Amino acid sequence: MAVDAVGGDHGIPIVVAGALEARRQHGVTVLLVGPEAGVRSELRAQGGAEGDGVRVVHAPEVVEMGEKVTRSTLKKRSSMHVGLELVRDGGADAFFSAGNTAAGWTIAKLTLGSLPEIDRPALAAVMPNLEGKTVLLDAGANANCKARHLEEFAVMGDVYSREVLGVASPRVGLMSLGEEDGKGNELTREVHEVLKSSRLNYLGNVEGSEIFNGRADVIVTDGFTGNVALKSNEALAEAIMRLLREELMATLPSRLGALMSRAAFRRVQRRIDPSEVGGAPLLGLQGCAVIGHGRSDPRAIRHGIRTAAEFFTSGVNEKIEDEVQIVRGTPEASAGSQ
Repeated sequence: MAVDAVGGDHGIPIVVAGALEARRQHGVTVLLVGPEAGVRSELRAQGGAEGDGVRVVHAPEVVEMGEKVTRSTLKKRSSMHVGLELVRDGGADAFFSAGNTAAGWTIAKLTLGSLPEIDRPALAAVMPNLEGKTVLLDAGANANCKARHLEEFAVMGDVYSREVLGVASPRVGLMSLGEEDGKGNELTREVHEVLKSSRLNYLGNVEGSEIFNGRADVIVTDGFTGNVALKSNEALAEAIMRLLREELMATLPSRLGALMSRAAFRRVQRRIDPSEVGGAPLLGLQGCAVIGHGRSDPRAIRHGIRTAAEFFTSGVNEKIEDEVQIVRGTPEASAGSQ
């Protein structure tokens, strides 16, 4: 796994700590991509060593978190560029970064290229619901979308849910203002008609509540709406856990109750904590890349690397192109099915 050693708000120490945890707990080989002197120094400080499933790959430039995409693409020896080139050239199976999302998406598309049938790669965020997991896409890569793009997102989400999350027949919903056929804007109404006639297990229009109640396994929307939903979910999860801690510590009886229920609260926290997923896969590329949250701690980095490894071993990318061809009824799909 190629890992952006300088990606994220907290810099090299946090990334190295998470990468070492991923090495120990998941058995992956980690390529730490960044300024070699600083990365090697931190690796030694944390008791790690090259050669034991960990290697440092030099990349002298850094893409800053708030940097404009146009500037970041010019840094050809940045950790993002070098890490994604390793994937492109076969030196790594997948790439993980907790760095600049917009830059990561753009550099990944330029370096790896999109799958032939995919116009817009999308971020697939895996979010908790009452029954399991919901795949939300796009979660922030494409703010402005056309109908074709949302059709692609539906297929990619369906494949990811089946191949990675193990859902036999994912229920796909289209985010709208209401469940009725006529609801939504011109874009969602157009996409709704296309998906109704597709081979997907399409539920129809769904509202924001469907992300969490377990009715849908995949929810499709534009990147602007998806990113707002994702960030709102993350903030709500943090707020709920904080309020619970405050109330449970308010009185002696509640403290005693909290002590007795500690294991249950920890299980709930694991179910709703975004760190347990660690990152959103970029679907639709000719290669595997996962983008994590800039505020990632070592645990989130570890899980992001694990997600990247699962993404690679699932073979999702190889299946997406075939599925898009079938949904669209292209000649290649017809020939392949004969």
